[in-house]
Amino acid sequence: MENKRNTVLNKHVTLNAVRRALHETIRLHLGFVALGVICLAVTLLAFPLRAALPRVLSKRIGRKLVAAMFRGYLRLLVFMGACRFELAELDALQDGPAMVIAPNHPSLLDAVMILSRLPNAACIVKADIVDSVFFGAGARLTGYIPNTPLRAMVQLAVADLRQGSHLLLFPEGTRTTRFPVGPVQGTAGLIAKHARVPVQTVFIETNSGFLGKGWSVLWRPKMPITYRIRLGKRFDPPRHTAQFASELEQYFQSELAHAQLPDFPVSAPPA
Repeated sequence: MENKRNTVLNKHVTLNAVRRALHETIRLHLGFVALGVICLAVTLLAFPLRAALPRVLSKRIGRKLVAAMFRGYLRLLVFMGACRFELAELDALQDGPAMVIAPNHPSLLDAVMILSRLPNAACIVKADIVDSVFFGAGARLTGYIPNTPLRAMVQLAVADLRQGSHLLLFPEGTRTTRFPVGPVQGTAGLIAKHARVPVQTVFIETNSGFLGKGWSVLWRPKMPITYRIRLGKRFDPPRHTAQFASELEQYFQSELAHAQLPDFPVSAPPA
């Protein structure tokens, strides 16, 4: 009798595990599809907006459009039970002066989370994104800035900041490659120095390596994934960019040393 009860119990546990895995797989792919639809919608809307409106107005509307769509996307992820987000601290920056927003970068979702709360923010993106068929029109509509060539990137970023915008720039230059933060580049300090704006540090904490450096889109994370964003120190415009980069890296290291973060580069989640 005891063996029979254990067999039934094991079957029940196995069935629940299979059901949970199926639900997580569905939520994962629905999330990817939804993000693709949003990017396509922005691309399609970009052409008439740029053609019909003055550049300054189309850029402002484009950024508000992206922020609204990203907010909707994050709400969808919460509704599906895929993610939990704590992003409220970013709201304090919305009406603030122009500044460089400098977060750590554990996941590809980082920019989506921050831009969803900052409708007047430019973003430094890979040049391939601006040139791509799928993302290029939307990136140009919003005035997002390609990361190469360096001189042009700095000039465009400084000009945008002087117009009162925020600038989202990940100081690591790529997703995090080591715990808790990768090597910090001097770009944030260089732009802040020339634009004479402060650098606002932002800390992103997560319990999952989902879409981090080394994560395969074929891997299924354990859900719900939690993300928490908190504000750090706001640095005055730096005088010496190399010294500032070192100071910034040390600050991130100390603040994130005990944070809830995966190891980097990330590995496949347990089955």
